[in-house]
Amino acid sequence: MATSAGWNETAVELTGVKLHVARAGSGRPVLVLHHDIGSPERLDFYDALARRFDVIVPHHPGYGRSERPQWLRSVRDLAVVYQSLLAALDIDRASLIGLGFGGWIAAEMATMAPREFHRLVLVGAMGIKPPQGDILDQAIVSYLDYARAGFHDQQAFSRIYGDVTTDQLVEWDLCREMTFRIAWKPYMYSPTLPHLLGGVRAPAFVVWGDDDKIVPKSAGWSSRTSSLRWSAASSTRISGSTGHDRPRRKPCLSCTSQSSRCRPTRPISGLKSAIPR
Repeated sequence: MATSAGWNETAVELTGVKLHVARAGSGRPVLVLHHDIGSPERLDFYDALARRFDVIVPHHPGYGRSERPQWLRSVRDLAVVYQSLLAALDIDRASLIGLGFGGWIAAEMATMAPREFHRLVLVGAMGIKPPQGDILDQAIVSYLDYARAGFHDQQAFSRIYGDVTTDQLVEWDLCREMTFRIAWKPYMYSPTLPHLLGGVRAPAFVVWGDDDKIVPKSAGWSSRTSSLRWSAASSTRISGSTGHDRPRRKPCLSCTSQSSRCRPTRPISGLKSAIPR
């Protein structure tokens, strides 16, 4: 089904479920993995990317318009599903953009195929335990308050979601239920991921909002050592006046480009130093 801005929506059946997949643009393939609250159908961020890349935006299994697999039990399971999706679409050397919870999935995918991906962009990524502070526990706040906490600019929240409807609250409820199923214990991080990331060779660009109320900056940046916890060899940017949902407000196209200013000079390596998270 074709949509505005050249987007096509399809249902791809794999691992026993149908995944909702939107796709637009041309050029190098970029797989965008959304937050744990799901994804709006359209974002300026997606459209901007599609003007330069072949952009694939699936809904996670159990989220949004994708079917819910009863067998899914971990974020690493999700990563395997997306490896299968890339194979089904015959996509090689994709770049991965992971937003929050999607950043965790992207990192898991990279550990499964250390040389497979062209670039990694991790924005406020979950998956590693912060050495200072805690990932916000959505079980103790309302669906609406959790979604709002992702935005530094509440006007940006209103532009995207408008007057929040009952249907939207139901969707956030279903997303939360699925998130608890696969990422509850331990909550929103993997104790094994820091050990596994050491072999990844794809260049990475890590972005954190300086007002991220969901995932503490310490998860990606250590103020004590001034070094990136995901990788001392990766590029990083602490983005001013932004929150957890940074790309919804300020798209950054340079992340997946060939631009030398955003390209790490060395691949990800030595991430065992990130074990404290």
